[in-house]
Amino acid sequence: MALGKDYVTQECSIARALEIVGERWTLLVVRDAFYGVRRYNDFLVHLGIPRAVLAARLQTLTAEGILEKRRYQQSPPRDEYVLTERGISLWPTLRALSRWGREHFSEARWRYFRHVDCGTELGPYGECPACRTVVALEDVVMEPGPGLDRDPADPVSRALLKPKRLLEPLETESAQES
Repeated sequence: MALGKDYVTQECSIARALEIVGERWTLLVVRDAFYGVRRYNDFLVHLGIPRAVLAARLQTLTAEGILEKRRYQQSPPRDEYVLTERGISLWPTLRALSRWGREHFSEARWRYFRHVDCGTELGPYGECPACRTVVALEDVVMEPGPGLDRDPADPVSRALLKPKRLLEPLETESAQES
């Protein structure tokens, strides 16, 4: 029996969510959007994803209201992709999956997520242990950890070697030169 391509027979909210975000590359595209990646070429070079796959993922994420396509240049026409409220609500899921992956598959600390106000590393549920509050996404700074390659080949990875707030547009060397 061939494996089905969807979960229509499953009466389960996890199965319905997997219809949208369960494809291999999708959550990595969303992760990069949280990191501030917005432009097609930046997704392409950072993820090493085939063009057709990236185009399909961006189309699906836009159609499902997770990303919004915004024009940033008229001539030639160029768009960027920005997380919507629906997309932003995936943050706890991505954070939990990242933590689970680190605990079970890798000792490396690639990134730290800290509270901007006090610098404390966030707890497992996005809370600040020092301030005893859940930290709003806009108040989370991402810092590189010791497990990251300090001399990466692509401009997105190089830009992510500097601390930055989540959701802020990522400025790469190539974007600054143009």
